[in-house]
Amino acid sequence: MPEALPPQDIHLSVHFAPREIAEAVEKAGVTKVRLPFLQMAMLGVLAGAFIGLGALYYALVVSDASLGFAAARVAGGVVFSLGLVLVIVAGAELFTGNNLLAMAWAGGQISSFEVLRNWVIVCIANFVGAAGLALLVYLSGHWGMNGGAVGQTYLKIAIYKAGLGPVKAFFLGILCNLLVCMAVWMSMAGRSVADRFFAIVPPISAFVAAGFEHSIANMYFFPMALLLKWGGAPLPPGGEAITVEGMFANLGPVIAGNLVGGSVLVALVYWVIYLRDAPRKSSTAPQSPGASTSANS
Repeated sequence: MPEALPPQDIHLSVHFAPREIAEAVEKAGVTKVRLPFLQMAMLGVLAGAFIGLGALYYALVVSDASLGFAAARVAGGVVFSLGLVLVIVAGAELFTGNNLLAMAWAGGQISSFEVLRNWVIVCIANFVGAAGLALLVYLSGHWGMNGGAVGQTYLKIAIYKAGLGPVKAFFLGILCNLLVCMAVWMSMAGRSVADRFFAIVPPISAFVAAGFEHSIANMYFFPMALLLKWGGAPLPPGGEAITVEGMFANLGPVIAGNLVGGSVLVALVYWVIYLRDAPRKSSTAPQSPGASTSANS
């Protein structure tokens, strides 16, 4: 932690400055890529399940037909934020948040292999966690709430996502992870759980309300819709689009878009602004502002 500030500067310690955040993100990236495989994979499974819980909460809210369009989107976005709050506060490895590893890579602190290894392991583990949660939720019968409207909401969401097309899905993925990584970035400015909560909710609720595409959330929505379809649930118009092939046709461009949004538009932009000309430090990942509480985000 930084040294105590002199009394006259105590107001500056309310939160960490952007340059301190950049340094913390870079150092946390070194820690992340060097986690043991089992720890990385298990934290990835947790993150997938956490984002799935946020998606579950979202589906519950938007299944209420009495809400207006804007009210449903904004309320759904606020409750979806639960997923990233759990990732940041409880600790987990989330693929979309880990796109910020590009900052440590650009600074020469970690190798391309280490970055790709982390992304592949965490992304697969996120899928396992999200799809595993979908199976548990399906078996629980949760989808039958609100006279079956919750289940129909899952099906309609999957139909919409399957019909986006690769170009639209890619750009929606870029916009989504720009906001997700900004939420992770801003959460590292905080010194308390409350700080992190209030930093996370606005950008996450904004991307959900705007209809942007989050690959890990889709890893929950599609398996849930597939289970409902295979279980004989009545399908809305267009239900034939809910297939395994349709799921991966969506996930491919969304993952690519998320990578661009987080790695390029957030991590590399801030690296150029704050760290490009900074003296290179050791890559042994010493603690820095926010790193200890956000290393598993």
